[in-house]
Amino acid sequence: MTKKILVISASPRRGGNSDTLCDLFIRGAMESGHQVEKIFIADKQIAYCRGCGKCNDGSGCVIKDDMEEILIKLVVADTIVMATPVYFYSMNAQLKTLIDRTVPSYEKISNKEFYFIITAADGNKNMMKRTLESLRGFTEDCLEGAKEKDIIYGLGTWKMGEIVSNPVAQEAYEMGKSL
Repeated sequence: MTKKILVISASPRRGGNSDTLCDLFIRGAMESGHQVEKIFIADKQIAYCRGCGKCNDGSGCVIKDDMEEILIKLVVADTIVMATPVYFYSMNAQLKTLIDRTVPSYEKISNKEFYFIITAADGNKNMMKRTLESLRGFTEDCLEGAKEKDIIYGLGTWKMGEIVSNPVAQEAYEMGKSL
């Protein structure tokens, strides 16, 4: 069965380590016949949530920016891949801002499969606990029927491009291919 896969790359650097893992995942998924779209958040205009609460009364978000189109893509996707470099033990600000703005569509972003791609300079997987807690807080506590499928840990990668010589690069490709 062909899946609609949405890959969200929160890397601020096109071709950065987490972004490269996204591309490898995409290549594998496309070779398996799936429809894949990638959103490179750095190319989008997404304002910070203002905490006004208007979205809680069903009227949607008062901010008019690129998040409107992203919400539609999140709703129609079968599978969502969220990729982030780890900054100070958590996801980066780009991904956090996007997640904050999903509130108007929580009920519509339901029953999705989720994959997480996390890269960090540190080589210790335990250092990723806080990042995963945040991502899981979003998927498990906010989205009905979300299913975490797998995680790609791109550890020990600091400089741009280091990920290609890391065995996790092949893992990302294979994971996309296995969908």
